[in-house]
Amino acid sequence: MLLRRVRINEQIWAKELRLIDDSGNQLGVVSRNEALDIAKNKNLDLVEVSPDSNPPVCRVINYDKFRYQMAKKEKEQQKHSKRIDLKEIRLGVRTGEHDLEFKRQRAIKFLKADKKVKIEIVLRGREHTHRDLAKVVISEFLEKVKEDIPVKIDQPIMGSPRGFNCVIIKS
Repeated sequence: MLLRRVRINEQIWAKELRLIDDSGNQLGVVSRNEALDIAKNKNLDLVEVSPDSNPPVCRVINYDKFRYQMAKKEKEQQKHSKRIDLKEIRLGVRTGEHDLEFKRQRAIKFLKADKKVKIEIVLRGREHTHRDLAKVVISEFLEKVKEDIPVKIDQPIMGSPRGFNCVIIKS
């Protein structure tokens, strides 16, 4: 859970606060001590709901109930957000034609399912001396994928310590 840190009761340091009572009515700008007294008289907590405004907005509410509502709201937002998965396809400089064709079909399947595809070419041992050949292999693989499905390069071909990689998405 990514609940932000909220100041309550004596943790609030501002001298003046814009106060909202437990029924939602605005009580206007009051001093911190007066707001604490109002909260204690109602057996509730003083919770800072908007610390960035001037003066900070505080609410007289049960803190546990407030935390529950915030967690519920955050969970609902996460439920509605679209998550894009990143699928990875690894190639080698000496990968055979049949294997390249199989990996191309997998890449197309992932792209049709609206997933990002990271294509990585791994160099081993003496293959590091032929980095230009690796770049050609990954470029040719991208061209073969583009023949079947329109793709957009999300991250261009970049070198890494182990070889090269790029990220593509369906356009």
